[in-house]
Amino acid sequence: MLGNSRIRTDLALEATESFAERETELRGVEIQEDYNEEKDIRTTIVKITTENGAKAMGRPQGNYITIEAPDLSASDEDYHREISEEIAKHLQRLINLDRETSVLVVGLGNQGITADSLGPLVIDNLRMTRHIIREYGLKSSGKEILHRVSGIIPGVMAQTGMETSEIIQGVTAETKPDVVIAVDALAARSVRRLNRTVQITDTGIHPGSGVGNHRNGLTEENLQVKVIGIGVPTVVDAATIVHDSMAHLLDTLEEQEQKEFLEEMISPNLYSMFVTPKDVDETVKYLSFTISEGLNMAFS
Repeated sequence: MLGNSRIRTDLALEATESFAERETELRGVEIQEDYNEEKDIRTTIVKITTENGAKAMGRPQGNYITIEAPDLSASDEDYHREISEEIAKHLQRLINLDRETSVLVVGLGNQGITADSLGPLVIDNLRMTRHIIREYGLKSSGKEILHRVSGIIPGVMAQTGMETSEIIQGVTAETKPDVVIAVDALAARSVRRLNRTVQITDTGIHPGSGVGNHRNGLTEENLQVKVIGIGVPTVVDAATIVHDSMAHLLDTLEEQEQKEFLEEMISPNLYSMFVTPKDVDETVKYLSFTISEGLNMAFS
């Protein structure tokens, strides 16, 4: 739909859906979908394989794994464990964990803002092992392979006066991890995906992009190590809600009419306003625990 071009999303899956709505062929992009009916979990893997595909999608080449779970925002521990296992499975495929690996987990976001506190909360629930190995060695764990896990909450520029990438570049240069995993809150194009979707990508992450604050990215190019991005959409911009509420009306209009109607009805101010569910405080706690458990499972 024509008006979608201004609606912000961090999910590669939603970007592919916008092409499908316009019945536009998407070259250089492969899509694989799997639905587990018993667990009610849908996993979609979007692979951007060419530069043309990357340009069309507005995203770097790489893998984008989207896990959709309708009950992810509910307080069902058994269901959340299944999501954690799914996250761990995909992380193990993206990272070679057959040998001892040093992992730095970065909790992006502002812990003082509930909808943006996902990353810091994940760090709070993560099992750190780097200091134990440095102090006591591998034999202390009784395991043949123990991954060196460390974590950091770098804050946001308004708190530190520094780009997040500057902080992480310094930390990676000093600690020399094999892989960096960055966890952040994202923005969605669809209200139904809020707090119900996890995206994992091997292309890194751009802090603040979900709300239009474009900071330097945490990418392999910038950090000189492999970067995995994990995110959950916790906000949606107000224009999306207006757009979705008028969807049936828009379907009856021609493309040019749609464009004119949206420009008239959706105030430019709405594109800078973001909305989150009223129970986001409890939901983000569940989500952070689910992701941290997924990480703990992957590295145990």
